[in-house]
Amino acid sequence: MVLAHVTDAWTSDAGKLASQYFYVVFVSGLAAPMFLFLAGLTLSMAAVARAGSLGHAAAAALARRHGWQIFALAFVFRLQSQLLGWGAISNFLKVDILNVMGLAMVAAGALWGLSTSRASRLGAFAIATAAITLLTPIVREWSWLAPLLDPIEAYVRPLAGRTTFAVFPWAGFLLAGAFVGEMVAAAHARAQEIRLQFALLAAGVAGIALGYGASFQPSIYPVANFWTSSPAFFLIRLGIVTAMVPIAFAAIEFAAVGRRWLDSRWSSPDLPGVVTVLGRSSLFVYWIHVEMVYGLLGRPVRHALPLAASLTATIVLCLVLYGIVLWKNRLMTDVRLTGPYRLVAPVLK
Repeated sequence: MVLAHVTDAWTSDAGKLASQYFYVVFVSGLAAPMFLFLAGLTLSMAAVARAGSLGHAAAAALARRHGWQIFALAFVFRLQSQLLGWGAISNFLKVDILNVMGLAMVAAGALWGLSTSRASRLGAFAIATAAITLLTPIVREWSWLAPLLDPIEAYVRPLAGRTTFAVFPWAGFLLAGAFVGEMVAAAHARAQEIRLQFALLAAGVAGIALGYGASFQPSIYPVANFWTSSPAFFLIRLGIVTAMVPIAFAAIEFAAVGRRWLDSRWSSPDLPGVVTVLGRSSLFVYWIHVEMVYGLLGRPVRHALPLAASLTATIVLCLVLYGIVLWKNRLMTDVRLTGPYRLVAPVLK
């Protein structure tokens, strides 16, 4: 996420012509699918956990409410941007990732609440993901959407200057994450968890291979753009994101072994890892770093750095954000957000 924004905002025009920049864009472009996928994954896992104490209907209602909360925060974020001087007032209605995430979470919460059967929920999430993915090229060309008000149409398909992320196909990543979250929640025993990780790795690799192979076949759609609306590209990215789950699992296992080995020989400070800290506060990181990159702080280096310097700046900014998040976490340890302040709880807690 930080890599995507820093290299976009701070890299010079000449740096963006370098062949390496394409690979940076592809890798950093996985941030948005991961952000949405993990939001769906945690939504399902949290709903399953809450259902045991609150009941199925209440857990589903809480998931939907959290989605509306994220949707409302999208407008708070835009209001902040306007107050800090970001462009025309029409930007307040621009559709960005938090808008899509919020609506997709509401839809995922509704689907989750349809049945107490895990098999039914898995089926619903799979069908919804496939439908959004396969309909995207068609929706992009639907003429009957044109009479809609632009701020509404911008949610369905991209409109120049009004859309950064549209529901089609981006909501599909969140719904796919909800599918995987159901599977993770069902894996209680250690052996089940390991089998699931291997299954996710196989599914991810298969998705990448199928999407890549399909990209060389004639399109079944009258109009389709591989990099924006193609189901093949969606499948490639979904495969990569899915494979990242077992890769992360393996990395955590490896890090735990290494930590125990180090602790047996040297006394080391018990600091949480950078990825763990930034990941658990990903919404807060998103919230503050966008202003740091595109706002006043980043203005002196806007489109001024060679690619190598932008990559270095990404690492430095991540470390700065790590320190800020640690400070935020200490500050908010005993703070309870009540009343209207509960709206910003997903950002600050």
